[in-house]
Amino acid sequence: MIQRYQKGSRMSQAVSYGGLVYIAGQVADNRKADIEEQTRDVLAKIDALLKEAGTDRSRLLAVNVFLPAIVDFEAMNGVYDGWIDIENPPARACTEARLADPDLRVEMTAVAAL
Repeated sequence: MIQRYQKGSRMSQAVSYGGLVYIAGQVADNRKADIEEQTRDVLAKIDALLKEAGTDRSRLLAVNVFLPAIVDFEAMNGVYDGWIDIENPPARACTEARLADPDLRVEMTAVAAL
């Protein structure tokens, strides 16, 4: 059965199916914040969606990180490394990419097992 979480007119923030949950691209609410604060906000949103779907970060399979300025890589990792379950790290990719709003410093998607 497909289950959708936080449905909107354009997309769901997460969708579960077949024992997996797919987290849509998450961005910070405070678009004027620095990279560290935006990263913390994005990771908190991922945590909340994982919890709503009945799983947690220890069951993450993959995370995709999009940075409009790759110079933010180390600062983002400083927050991410403190958040990730070091016993169960997911596969991860980090790409420099232009985001929908020029004030956004980071966007992340994720896939986790239920």
